[in-house]
Amino acid sequence: MNQQTVFTHANEHARSYYAASAGELPRYPLLEGDLQADVCVIGGGFTGVNTAIELAQRGLSVILLEGRRIGWGASGRNGGQLIRGIGHDVSGFARHVGHEGVRYLNRAGIDSVQVVARRVIEHGIDCDLRWGFCELANTTAQFAAFKAEQEELAALDYPHPTRLVAPEDMQQVVASSVYAGGLVDMGSGHLHPLKLVAGEARLAASLGVRIFEQSPVLELLHGDSVKVRCATGTVRAGRLVLACNAHLDELEPRLSGKVLPAGSYIIATEPLPEALAAQLIPQNLALCDQKVGLDYYRLSADRRLLFGGACHYSGRDPTDIAAYMRPKMLKVFPQLAQVAIDFQWGGKIGITANRFPQVGRLNQYPNVFYAQGYSGHGLNVTHWTARLLAEAIHAGHSQGLDVFSAVPHMTFPGGPALRAPLLALGMLWHRMREILA
Repeated sequence: MNQQTVFTHANEHARSYYAASAGELPRYPLLEGDLQADVCVIGGGFTGVNTAIELAQRGLSVILLEGRRIGWGASGRNGGQLIRGIGHDVSGFARHVGHEGVRYLNRAGIDSVQVVARRVIEHGIDCDLRWGFCELANTTAQFAAFKAEQEELAALDYPHPTRLVAPEDMQQVVASSVYAGGLVDMGSGHLHPLKLVAGEARLAASLGVRIFEQSPVLELLHGDSVKVRCATGTVRAGRLVLACNAHLDELEPRLSGKVLPAGSYIIATEPLPEALAAQLIPQNLALCDQKVGLDYYRLSADRRLLFGGACHYSGRDPTDIAAYMRPKMLKVFPQLAQVAIDFQWGGKIGITANRFPQVGRLNQYPNVFYAQGYSGHGLNVTHWTARLLAEAIHAGHSQGLDVFSAVPHMTFPGGPALRAPLLALGMLWHRMREILA
């Protein structure tokens, strides 16, 4: 087996399948000297890069600071599943946002996918975009719930085909016997996330955004304007956007305690023979199950199976990701027992207590905006929240931002040392309920 241990905290990209297949990635300079801009954006993932694009398109001058490389974090390492939805069921937030707010959030979960699609198409970003996704039921109760989900989509005038797949027909979408049915959605799909964020950074730079890599922020000095201090320079801006997500650390303690960095892991097989790839996933769909510690997988453009999941809340990563993930893959696809694993990698995603993203501005400093905590649904939602942040900064108000920020968020108890262990215990309880159900 040709395994490559690739999880790393180094400043270069993890040696993932994505980094190996992305081609030559642009490099941006180190921040040097003292600069000014209308807006400073901290974080070079989907949130930061797309906020910079939206602001530049509105005529504002923007400086973007990234502590490592553009797309170094989850934006360049994730499962590449472009799936509708804000996250978990948002109907429970009606008491905070009202029924119209819930309808807005449901529409945003749909329309955000098209924001990504339009950006890819209009700007010719080569990121292996393919359409088609299947939700996988692990139980008969979950499959029954798919019918209600399909009806809710119809009530929202969902413009893309959906269809239920009965248990006896699951071989049409996946060559596995472990599922109790599925829901196919042709308005969601999958792509190469590192190619996407790199292409979007090129777009941002072409619009005049000044991008600086390897420039971690050391200190924020607040006031009528914000001074952002790095080791080799500073940026002074009228407004600041914090787009660091799981890597905010203690740069802004008012926010860092509300997001827990959780580990997620992916393996990529060697390229599969065409016949085997077509057998495993006949329609080249993205697939994701419903477990607490969910599995998600898809085929790459060169017919590798990319298999991910297994959120870790302990703060400790497996010493051998392939050894940890391979049994999960073989439970779904035992026919891959002799297939080599060529790549293994992990990364941090930002988890919130209510699994809903945190978007708004700091009460103490109204010129500081933020978006974080996508809880595994970041590929589309980052693009939507970037638009809301830009609307609020440019026009002074965003109705969509008001809806998002009306949802309250708790701070994880226990401080930095105990947040992860406490959440790990909570997730263990949920998994025990799942097993005993």
